[in-house]
Amino acid sequence: MRDISDLIGRIFISAIFIFEAIDSSWYYEKTKETMALYGITWRQDLMLYGAILILVLGGLMVLTGYRTRTGAILLLLYWTPVTFLVHAFWTYPKDEIRIQSILFMKDIAIIGGLLMLAGKETGRYSIKRLFATTRVN
Repeated sequence: MRDISDLIGRIFISAIFIFEAIDSSWYYEKTKETMALYGITWRQDLMLYGAILILVLGGLMVLTGYRTRTGAILLLLYWTPVTFLVHAFWTYPKDEIRIQSILFMKDIAIIGGLLMLAGKETGRYSIKRLFATTRVN
């Protein structure tokens, strides 16, 4: 049961990052406008391409269970600063504080999940496990 819950958990947590990478690619110009709203104007193309690469690479590493710890750390390096930049509810007007604090706490929960992934090995259903148990003759 633990191996199945590990697999389902990795599918669910990686989905948000892979979706964000796809969304940022499809709405590239809109994403750049949003970045400018938050004061990110220095080398936007490089920053956005880097973010998309980190999201795809980290998301796939977590999803497949191959070097999950590295993938989780990559995603933490992206997600943590973005959380404190985008959902800094204490800087919003009074009528937006509630929704921004909920979004902030959701992101904090995702960070907690990534920290748990970074601190453990993957279960039976992972690419890493497949490579470790396959014999080549």
